[in-house]
Amino acid sequence: MTVIDDDLRQIALQMAADARAYLTTVTEVAAGASPEAALPLLLLAVSDVLGAGSRLGAITDVVPSDRFEPDLGPDPDVDPLRDNLVNALEGLDEYTDVIDPLLGGETEQLTISGGLVSIAGALVQGLRHYEAGQVTEALWWWQFSYLSHWGTTASSVLRTLQQVLAHLRLDVDDDVAAEAEFEALQS
Repeated sequence: MTVIDDDLRQIALQMAADARAYLTTVTEVAAGASPEAALPLLLLAVSDVLGAGSRLGAITDVVPSDRFEPDLGPDPDVDPLRDNLVNALEGLDEYTDVIDPLLGGETEQLTISGGLVSIAGALVQGLRHYEAGQVTEALWWWQFSYLSHWGTTASSVLRTLQQVLAHLRLDVDDDVAAEAEFEALQS
């Protein structure tokens, strides 16, 4: 069994809390709670979990003593979450992303819902280890999956959510903009 120091134990405790908060928010948005606030809530949830992931990226590599991940049973079914998010994000879900900006400009079509669910799956896997008392395994999983997958996915989803909000709030009809400009000049 790997001995884990208090600092890593504290990081794991905070990561578990951040993972639960993310999962709660995404599940509530998918269920249709507060549809008018769905985009800002998702923006905050993804931003917060990226901050948590950044802490994982900043620490030295966590290496569990066992070479194999303990079996936690079947993975949770995330299809209902995905389906509900697709419905909640209808008309806003698809976007284009650069696959690897360091290696070239090749793009791919992605969905916000797919990204949110992919992040959720990685967080749940770590959370399952954490709740089973496998703190080192949980930290390893969260760190590895952050660096290999969900960190870039979350960054992409965050940028897209921010862009959607910017378009919704800043893109106005030319007549509306001209009228507001005229009123501003008259006062």
